[in-house]
Amino acid sequence: MSKIQPHGYKYLDALITAFVVILLVSNLVAQKICRIGPLEVSGAVILFPITYIFGDVFTEVYGYGASRRAIWLGFFGTALLYAMATITISLPAASGWHNQAAFETVFGFIPRILFASIIAYFLGEFANSYTLARMKLVTNGKMLWTRTVGSTIVGQAVDTAVVMTLTFGFTLPWADIGRLIVTGYLLKVVYEVLATPVTYAVVGWLKRSEGVDAFDQHTSFNPFHFGGGELGDRD
Repeated sequence: MSKIQPHGYKYLDALITAFVVILLVSNLVAQKICRIGPLEVSGAVILFPITYIFGDVFTEVYGYGASRRAIWLGFFGTALLYAMATITISLPAASGWHNQAAFETVFGFIPRILFASIIAYFLGEFANSYTLARMKLVTNGKMLWTRTVGSTIVGQAVDTAVVMTLTFGFTLPWADIGRLIVTGYLLKVVYEVLATPVTYAVVGWLKRSEGVDAFDQHTSFNPFHFGGGELGDRD
C-alpha cells in the first residue's frame, strides 16, 4: 500500500476551511439559549454537530491524519477567536463608538465556558475520528453507517459530558448536570443519525472524485503526531 500525500486532492483544503468556519460560527452563536419546541438549547446545537459529520468524512475518505490536521486547525482558529475577543474588549473604545456593552455581550466569552468548550471540542473530535478509523479496519470498509453512528455515539458522549461537567460542575446540582448531558447528547446523536444519508452521499462522491479510500493500518493515532504528512493508506 502506498502512502497518500496531502497534496493532490481537489476538495480537502476547501472542506477543512468549511469545517473551521462552521466551528468558529458555532462558538459565536453558542451564547444564545434558543427554544426549540419544549427544549431550551444553546444556539451552537443548530450548527456544531455538523463538525462531527466533517470529522467522519475526513477520516473515512482521507484518513485519520487528515482529520487530525483539521482538528488542530480548528483548535488554533478557536483559540485565536477567543484571544482576539479578549484583546479587543480590553482595548478602550473610540470616543464616537457607543456599543461597548453590546460588543462585550456577544464576544465576552466567560473563561470557564471558554476552557470547557475548547477542551471538549479537542477530546470529542479526536474520540470521534479514532473510533471511526478503528471501526473501518474492523469492518474492512463495509457498513459505513456503523462507523458514522458508532463514532458519533462515542465522540458526542465525550464532548457533551466534558463541556457540561467543566461548565456547570459545582455550580449546579449534579442531577441537573446529568439531565443537561443526556438532553444535549441525545439531540446531537439524533441530529447525526438523521444526517446519515447525506454523509453517505458526500463520502461516496468524494471517494469517486478523489480516487481515494483511506485505511489507517499504519497510522499513528497520537493526536500530537505531526510528522510525514501522513493521511492514511490507499485502498
